[in-house]
Amino acid sequence: MSIPRTVYKMQATGNDFVVYADPRGDLEPTADQVRWLCDRHFGVGADGVIRLTHPADVSDLNQDQVDACDRFGCQWFMDYRNADGSLAQMCGNGTRAVTLFAQKQGLTPTMEGSSFLLGTRAGVKRIVSRSPMKCDGEHVFKVKVGAWRMGPVGQQLVDGGALGGSAPGTMVDMGNPHAVVLTAVAAELESSELPGTVTDLLARTDLPDPGDLDLSAPPRVRPGLAEGQNVEFLRLDALDADNGSGRATMRVYERGVGETLSCGTGLCASGVLLRALTGVDHWTVQVGGGRLQVDVDPQDVWLTGPARMVARLTLEHVPDC
Repeated sequence: MSIPRTVYKMQATGNDFVVYADPRGDLEPTADQVRWLCDRHFGVGADGVIRLTHPADVSDLNQDQVDACDRFGCQWFMDYRNADGSLAQMCGNGTRAVTLFAQKQGLTPTMEGSSFLLGTRAGVKRIVSRSPMKCDGEHVFKVKVGAWRMGPVGQQLVDGGALGGSAPGTMVDMGNPHAVVLTAVAAELESSELPGTVTDLLARTDLPDPGDLDLSAPPRVRPGLAEGQNVEFLRLDALDADNGSGRATMRVYERGVGETLSCGTGLCASGVLLRALTGVDHWTVQVGGGRLQVDVDPQDVWLTGPARMVARLTLEHVPDC
């Protein structure tokens, strides 16, 4: 197994990826090759690697997963690997980045309103091309990330590492696991505007505003999952219950990667918790890499945001490992 000499650097709100197409199914990377590609000093540098291939050519999928792609008419699969070489079930920002890549490769239509069916380890996702968002670049996509599940609010305790405090967290499953923590509200929000669910959580936290957190070490989640989970930290910035909309700011620590500028499924998980706390369905969320729209209903979550192609790269040397 190896990787091709030509790869592409893509980013979606600062979540960056090395992407390549593998239509013949013979270029599955090793964990060492993924780690090398993602190394920001000795490789290309990225949060993860995406191989766009056919479902039948993904070695860890079982026949039921391949058959599910076939039933949807899904020809292409996002084989996503974290920077540490581990497999990932899903990456919301990655779905936008690889859809743009597929358009550039002539594998799917480019016109506004066209859709792309993409297989992931968390099921088949539909990505729709949208008109540009102001100041967010040329290529904007709306992804039906799909079904969500949420545990009891505030049941986890998030602490340890460089955080120097603790706060209640809530588990949200977006096809991959998240612990979402509300640590602050904007100063301009009057306490009388806040639902009791919000003030109850804030009364139990001694973590600072997300912008002041030290995420150089991984947060601990208790009880957590043996395989780990992503952890999101939120500030509630604005709430307009009459119009069903709100704004928030998020930082994220991704398992297998570390802190990233954005996490698509983390944004969705944050929207799920914010909806549970406030009853508001539509959220504009600011992350380090930009601003995205998250829309939540009782079953599903949609994520809208930009993606860009950064470069076409020729690798001088590919480690044979």
